[in-house]
Amino acid sequence: MIKCKYGDIVLVNFGFSEGIGFKKRPALVISSEAYHAERQEVVILAITSNVNRILLGDTKISEWKEAGLLYPSLVTAIIRTVKSDMIFRKIGEISQVDFNKVNENVRKIIGGSLK
Repeated sequence: MIKCKYGDIVLVNFGFSEGIGFKKRPALVISSEAYHAERQEVVILAITSNVNRILLGDTKISEWKEAGLLYPSLVTAIIRTVKSDMIFRKIGEISQVDFNKVNENVRKIIGGSLK
């Protein structure tokens, strides 16, 4: 099992919203270490390289290369909980500047703060 923490960018088997099939894609870990200690799941936000379509709650990553991503990317407002064993590896970490923007945008869809 891959150890990951809040703010990590990981490669994960991400299920399609239709419920059929999976695709390996990067995701941002938003669950805490306390959550990980008690559960076998990780809460994530999907990351996409489709930066031309930004919807409510999405955040363009300005420091995408430093985060370990291969292409310009954005964190989507698509929140999922996945089993820990669905994470293949850690890619990198999101910068604090970008994470602050993610937090601000997610607040728009859930009415609160991630941290």
